[in-house]
Amino acid sequence: MSANAPEMPKGRIRQMIQAYRITKRSEPSLPFRLLAWFLVVGGVGAMAQMVLFGRGIIAVSGAVVFGLLAGLLAVLIVLGRRAEHAAYAQIEGQPGAAAGALQMLRRGFEVKPGVAFTRNQDLVHRVISRAGIVLVGEGSPSRVKQLLATEKTKHQRIAGEDAPVHLIVVGDGEGEVPLTKLVRHVQKMKKQIPPGTQTALMQKMKALDAMRPPAPMPRGPMPTSAKGARRAMRG
Repeated sequence: MSANAPEMPKGRIRQMIQAYRITKRSEPSLPFRLLAWFLVVGGVGAMAQMVLFGRGIIAVSGAVVFGLLAGLLAVLIVLGRRAEHAAYAQIEGQPGAAAGALQMLRRGFEVKPGVAFTRNQDLVHRVISRAGIVLVGEGSPSRVKQLLATEKTKHQRIAGEDAPVHLIVVGDGEGEVPLTKLVRHVQKMKKQIPPGTQTALMQKMKALDAMRPPAPMPRGPMPTSAKGARRAMRG
C-alpha cells in the first residue's frame, strides 16, 4: 500500500468540510435543513427496513444501520446541491462567470475561454464536444449576439461541413440559458460528430486561435473556494 493512501480520505473530508462552510455563509439555515433531511430520510429508511424484515434484535440493528446510511446519503446529496448553488451565487453577474462554470465540464469537452471579446467585457467562450462547436456568449445580449454571429462565421469557415456550430447566450431572458443550467445544457446537447472529427476540430481551432490575441479574461472568474466546494461534492 502506498504511503500516501491514507491521505486521500482526509483530503476528501477536508473538501466536504470546506464545502459546508462555504455554503453555510450564504445559507445560514443549512444545518437545520441537513438535520431535517437526515432525520426524515433516515427515519423512513429504518421504518421500511423493520416493516420488511420484522422487529427482532438483528432486524432492528440492521434497520438502525440502514437508517443512518440513508440519512447520511441524503445529507451528502442535499449538501452537494446547495454547495453548487452557493458556488454559482458567488460568480453570477461577474465577467467571466460563464467561463468559470464551463470549466466544470469533464472529459470529452474541450473548453477555450475568451475566444472573442469586446472592450465592454462581453465574452465568447468555445466548447468542442461530440455536439460540434458550441460558442457561449455572456454580457450585453445585443452586443453578444452580434459577437456570436461573427464568431460563428469564422468557426464555420474553418470547420466546414465537418461539424455544426451552436450558439448559446447566457442569461435569464427569452431564448437564453441561465448560468446555473449552462453546464447541464451543454452536456445534454445531441452528439452529432464522431470522436475522430472532434479531435480534428481541436487541431483546426488552434490555427484560428493563433491568429488573434488572447482575451483579457478577468482573474478568477470562479472563486477558488467555490471550485473546491463543487469539486468536493462532485467526487
